[in-house]
Amino acid sequence: MTKIFCLDTNVLLYDSESLFAFEDNTVIIPLVVLEELDRKKGHPGETGQNARQVSRHLDNLRQQGSLSDGVELRNGGTLKITKRLEVTDEMPEELIDNPLADNIILSDAYELIQRYGDNVTLITKDINLRVKCDVLGIPCDDYLKHRVTSNKSLIYTGVRRATVSQDIVDKIYEDKKMAVLEDHPDFEGIKPNEFVVMKSTPSASAAIGRHREGEITLLPEFGAIWGVKPRNKEQRFAFDLLFDPTIKLVTLVGPAGTGKTLLAVAAGVHHVLEKNIGFHQLVVSRPVQPLGNDIGFLPGSFEEKMHPWTKPILDNLGYLFNSDKDRNGKSMISLYFEKGIFEVEAITYLRGRSISNAFIIIDEAQNLSVHELKTIITRAGENTKIVLTGDVEQIDNTYVDSVSNGLTYAVEKFKDHDIAGHITLIKGQRSELATLASQIL
Repeated sequence: MTKIFCLDTNVLLYDSESLFAFEDNTVIIPLVVLEELDRKKGHPGETGQNARQVSRHLDNLRQQGSLSDGVELRNGGTLKITKRLEVTDEMPEELIDNPLADNIILSDAYELIQRYGDNVTLITKDINLRVKCDVLGIPCDDYLKHRVTSNKSLIYTGVRRATVSQDIVDKIYEDKKMAVLEDHPDFEGIKPNEFVVMKSTPSASAAIGRHREGEITLLPEFGAIWGVKPRNKEQRFAFDLLFDPTIKLVTLVGPAGTGKTLLAVAAGVHHVLEKNIGFHQLVVSRPVQPLGNDIGFLPGSFEEKMHPWTKPILDNLGYLFNSDKDRNGKSMISLYFEKGIFEVEAITYLRGRSISNAFIIIDEAQNLSVHELKTIITRAGENTKIVLTGDVEQIDNTYVDSVSNGLTYAVEKFKDHDIAGHITLIKGQRSELATLASQIL
């Protein structure tokens, strides 16, 4: 049976292709949604771009027939734009007396249900609107296109544990590598660049390796890089990925204080300042929330406007350089920025660029949508490495959650590819107080 999906404005602003995401069913857009799109089309960043793209799609569909009667979509479904539906006496007074756009959309969905029954579902990314729907008995759901799993505990961590014989543990220490045990259940479905912690018993010493092309290679020991040395096995895993030239995309996920940003910055500084590696520039950025908006209203130059957003990265740079100054008393970090070796860039302005021979760090990437992340990764030119860091439990973007944000999406979509690696960091290293706070507060 054909289903009817009524789309809220925020769905179209989140994904301009959502018109075509409901297979051979009927998609309905209330007329008030077009008014909201029109108000957003001049908005900077992805929101404005999606509003304009939806308008273009609708204009093209308009040429095929009447949108009020219904136009066939390329996926076999039908699109209709509805005028404000007639209000019935059964409509809750709260919706009749309050002319807010959300309430108009709710009342239209309510009337559609009176006509077509429970076959109608309102699709919205607004949590409060979904709560209102529950109160009013209106079938409602989130837009799930970019949701990688329904359970965040199933998100890929980049590490697995395997129980093997002590002979195998001793053998990998001797040979430095071993073939994947294909018949062993603990190795089933192992991913490229996935780490394996192998033990014979829970109390025995472990052999730790990384999988690549059917082999497990013993993990090397790492010394200090710019004064930063791995303090736990997850940080060792991160360093192994950060310093592997064959891996072009590294994703580091973990709570505050686990060292994600510091490890990435230390690796980036090393890659850029060691001339024989071939990276010419360290580019750092963080999402501005709300993206593309606040930066324009802050006073000062571009660098001064970006300073509040990039301060955590600059703090890590300051830690690495330990306030080093040249003979004139100028900080070395300032000199590297002046020479263009270090660069701060707003994500809003990455669109259209092609960045080659660079080490790119995107901090707080959990606040990116899938489309924003695609924009960033597709900017990578030859000899460029991208590191995404973030905590999926701390999301400020109202359109995404822990299983639909750009960082989680990248982790899941790249896990089967040799040029990408991921690790979830667990143990806090910032301080005893910070670690305890992240656990109990």
